[in-house]
Amino acid sequence: MIETIYIEEAVLQHPRVLDIVARFPQARKVTCGRYGEVFNPKAQNFRLQKQQPALILAEKYKNFALPAPVGYGIGATRNYYFSHMLNCLYDCRYCFLQGMYQSANYVLFVNYEDFQHDIRQLCFESPDENLHFFSGYDCDSLALEPVTGFAEQFLPFFATLPNAWLELRTKSTQVRSLLSREPLPRCIVAFSLSPEEIAEKVEAKAPSLERRLDALCKLQEQGWQIGLRFDPLIYQSGYKAQYLRLFEQVFSRIDLNLLHSVSLGVFRLPENFFKKVHKLYPEEKLFAGPLVSQQGMVSYKQELEQEMMHYCTEQLLNYIPADKFFPCTL
Repeated sequence: MIETIYIEEAVLQHPRVLDIVARFPQARKVTCGRYGEVFNPKAQNFRLQKQQPALILAEKYKNFALPAPVGYGIGATRNYYFSHMLNCLYDCRYCFLQGMYQSANYVLFVNYEDFQHDIRQLCFESPDENLHFFSGYDCDSLALEPVTGFAEQFLPFFATLPNAWLELRTKSTQVRSLLSREPLPRCIVAFSLSPEEIAEKVEAKAPSLERRLDALCKLQEQGWQIGLRFDPLIYQSGYKAQYLRLFEQVFSRIDLNLLHSVSLGVFRLPENFFKKVHKLYPEEKLFAGPLVSQQGMVSYKQELEQEMMHYCTEQLLNYIPADKFFPCTL
């Protein structure tokens, strides 16, 4: 899977680096001063690199846990996100990462303990308040779990923090490390889900809806709390019937008692990201849809956006109580 591994000189002997390198004995190893030397140069083609991304092992020095954007959350007043990794195993056409970064290579920050130190400090500073931490903002939380050991390292850590909630956002079926331990009461495993008719067109390399539901059900059977993330909503002809069928499929299988939250949001990209992605994929039908630019964001026309949100909200509230529903207002 990984043919080339770039390693920052400062972490060459880091135990996590040694473990990962040992997993790929045939991979070419290249040292670098800082990961930006490989990741940031402008003369790169994201689309070409996505065919065979390299892995970059690096150290992060600051901004370990950052305030989440306003409107991003599932009930707490204080929300943070943290990214142990940049870029994703999957190739979803609507993903903002392909517009944000020059490179499709994966960057893994191996100094997990520094992330944990910052998260612990934030929790200690507000001991009487629940803080929500979101992983999976700049990557998929679990897709590379067999390589990164991210959940394996962070779940025991979060178990020590009585006022911290962790969301693992994923499309992955890599849930073995979760199933091998007791469920963490303040952890939500949040699955991003789309109708099969849409996913097969715009979610390249991601597991099918059926496989995601299988992984979700296995976690629920063991007692893990689940989140459902119908985000982004994608428009195409017949979308109402497709989303109705999706909701029927999902709610026929899940245990509502272990459903923590459901969120909903429409497709949107910052305008400068959209221009970049459209240039990479000029033939993509998603970008030929009824899109408009407003206030620096590209999304569907306001009437269509409202129609989609209203319809899907109405359908979801047939299955769930309103206090579990969190429409995205970004």
